Amino acid sequence: MITAIGGIGSLPVSTTVNKTAPASSASGADFGQVLTQVASDAVNALKGGEAAAIGGVSGTQSAQDVVQAVMNAEQALQTAVAVRDKLVAAYQEITRMQI
Repeated sequence: MITAIGGIGSLPVSTTVNKTAPASSASGADFGQVLTQVASDAVNALKGGEAAAIGGVSGTQSAQDVVQAVMNAEQALQTAVAVRDKLVAAYQEITRMQI
């Protein structure tokens, strides 16, 4: 049988908020640099998947390595397409704004 949870009301409640600097100032990278890095990583993943597929056909790589590289490439492509779709939607929303 499950026993009731008791004593929650006696726990201290913290009302302080830790203020931290924005992530962009802490890391030094702006939005454009982050998008450039993500795009570069996606291209590298696609190239790696293609190279693995060619290696699999020629017999120099195992099937597991080929599947893993192709799945990484597929995930990178899906991420890139999702980011592109969000950017296009944001641009369209901005163009619809009245000035």
